Parts: sequence; structure tokens; C-alpha cells
Amino acid sequence: MLKGAGLGYRREMSKEIDDILASDIDFLEVAPENWMRLGGQFEKQLLRLSEGKPISTHGLSLSIGSQDPLDTNFVKELKPFFEKFNISHYTEHLSYCSMNGHMYDLMPIPFADEAIKHVSERIRIVQDILEQKIAIENVSYYLAPGQEMTEIEFTNAILTEADCHLLLDVNNVFVNSINHEYDPVEFIKAMPTERILYGHIAGHYDEADDLKVDTHGSDVKTDVWKLLCLSYQVHGVFPTLLERDFNVPPFDELVKEVNQIKSIQSEFGIEN
Repeated sequence: MLKGAGLGYRREMSKEIDDILASDIDFLEVAPENWMRLGGQFEKQLLRLSEGKPISTHGLSLSIGSQDPLDTNFVKELKPFFEKFNISHYTEHLSYCSMNGHMYDLMPIPFADEAIKHVSERIRIVQDILEQKIAIENVSYYLAPGQEMTEIEFTNAILTEADCHLLLDVNNVFVNSINHEYDPVEFIKAMPTERILYGHIAGHYDEADDLKVDTHGSDVKTDVWKLLCLSYQVHGVFPTLLERDFNVPPFDELVKEVNQIKSIQSEFGIEN
């Protein structure tokens, strides 16, 4: 069971393993595609981490919204990987990244009834293979093709139809609220508390007052910290993880932001 404040772990952080294990970071998150077929030093590295900290996974390639056939062989490979490294949770993006080949980018799924049925069926197949519920993350998007309903309606319909968990990305809510001119508080309040497995928080790039880009390449912005506080007010404190994928600062700087999550959680009565 995850708790507290976590950090997204990347292989570039390998020199900080001792510091990570000695720190107050409560859990780690890895992309399974970057680890599951590796042996040698990388396997030993992840084994050591898994012995000291709970690990969750955040997938990159499932492409749950794609029209391409679902890669069930990949899903089947996840089970022994999870068992070996004592991993309890699998999360993915509510998007797609393939169309007759991988595109290496997260593309928006149309907010439409047909897409709800398609995506929910694929999520249920994954859950049946893994024999557990997965969590789907609300993603940042910059276009909304074929939109028949709001993001709130689409997201809630998927969660209900697929009977899956939610990975609530607070930064994505803020970014989308600016880019698509909606109220982020309304979105947060509309998410079902009982579905939230854990949360993400990250930095973004201010391209313009009305255009934000989800980069995971900078410190978390003040407005996003405020939205995290609001999320805890609405839903209670849920485990929350810091993502930082490039422009990665020294480890002590990352720890400061993880500790800020823990500090906010403590304000709401959760002792870390």
C-alpha cells in the first residue's frame, strides 16, 4: 500500500541510490518499459531499491486509446516483473501513442461515447490479465478532436465503465485548465475520491499566459501547489509523487520538493 510522498525514479539517478534509500521518500515510481527486459547492474539496482522502498509503475507504451491491437504479450510480461520486484500497482495514461507504429508522444483520445466503450474494454482486458485494477492518469492535451463531452464527463465515464482507479495528475489539471479555459477546482471536485490511487505533481513551462506546456522539467509552480492543497481538502490526503524527467537538479533539490509534499500532507493531519 502506497503512502506519503514519492519520487519518479530514473536510471540517471543511480548514483543517488544510497541517498534515496536513506531519505524520507516514501515510495518510488518507474516506467516498466525501461526496466523489465534489463539484467546485470540495472536489475541489481532495481532489486536493491525494491527491498528498501515500495515501487509503483507508470507505463509509457500501452497506448490504451489506440485502434491498434492491444499488446497483450507486453501486459503478460508485466506479471513476472511485478512479482520479482514486489510491485503492487500499474498505472498508464488516458491517451494513445501508436498508430501502425509507436509515435513516442501522448495523443488525446476523443471525448466521445465510442471512445469510452473502446478504451474501457481495453482497460478491462488489461485488468483481467494482471488480475488487479490499474490506475489511469488524466493527461495534458493541447487539442480536443471529436469532442462530444467535457473532460470531466469523459474521465468519469471511463473510471465507471472500466471499473479502474485514477492517477490524479494535479499539474495536468492546472495546465489543461489554462489551455482549455476551464475551472481546475471544478475538475478536482468532480473526480471520485474512492477511485484515487495516488497523485502526480510536476513542473510545467509557461509558454504564454494562456498556454502552458507539461514538461516535467522545472520546479512545481505555486499555483499547482495550491491546487494540490485544494485536492487534499476535497478528497483527503492521498499518496503523491513528484515527477521530474529532465533538467533534473541535484538530489537535495528534488528532496526539498518531496518534503514540500510531505509538509502539505502534514498540514492536513497526516504524519509522514
